[in-house]
Amino acid sequence: MAYRKKAGFILAHKPDIVIVPECECPEKLKFNTDTPLPNDIFWKGSNQHKGLGVFSYSNYKFKLLDNYNPDLKTILPIGVTGGKFDFTLFAIWANNPQDKNYQYVGQVWKAIHHYDSVLKNERTILMGDFNSNTIWDKLKRKVSHSTIVECLERKGIYSTYHKHHKQTQGKEEHSTLFMYRHQNKPYHIDYCFASIDLINKLKNVEIGSYEEWTTYSDHKPVIVTFDV
Repeated sequence: MAYRKKAGFILAHKPDIVIVPECECPEKLKFNTDTPLPNDIFWKGSNQHKGLGVFSYSNYKFKLLDNYNPDLKTILPIGVTGGKFDFTLFAIWANNPQDKNYQYVGQVWKAIHHYDSVLKNERTILMGDFNSNTIWDKLKRKVSHSTIVECLERKGIYSTYHKHHKQTQGKEEHSTLFMYRHQNKPYHIDYCFASIDLINKLKNVEIGSYEEWTTYSDHKPVIVTFDV
């Protein structure tokens, strides 16, 4: 939350695109005078203080795809154009309290099926807060994190972190969330999945450290770099 107060810290990493779950609406974004302004913004949410924001700090421009499903609220299919190459971005904050049986991981599961024709093994990225991990597969849920990973892999779409760091789902060495900012409550629930053509151009995947980022958020940034 309060991205307006924290933008400068992530902008020090010179991102082209920033995806911010729990982000205030554009009307609330009063940045510090020394903070660079984004060149394009797309935001969606029912709470002006807490939606999903996507920011361009490059030539990339955003357009919501026509088949956006408002029932999936903050899973946003976005056409990204104007940069080094065009691609489809699914910005994700898997949180929908109104859909109680599919609130978290179920939102991503529904999105994979609804956007099946758009999910291709080229120029496709899914990134954000999935609110899921294989460690919770055995909970009494309609679907699991592992089924989502398997479904995406069948489409030629893979987790950048797990590919780059040679990690196994559910046994990640790096955590993206420290619950209530407690260091003894680490979880890995934020991801960037990319199509195989982008996986082949993957340069680096960095997870922010607890020490550096806990002042600003209980989540840590997932910074993915492609050589394009």
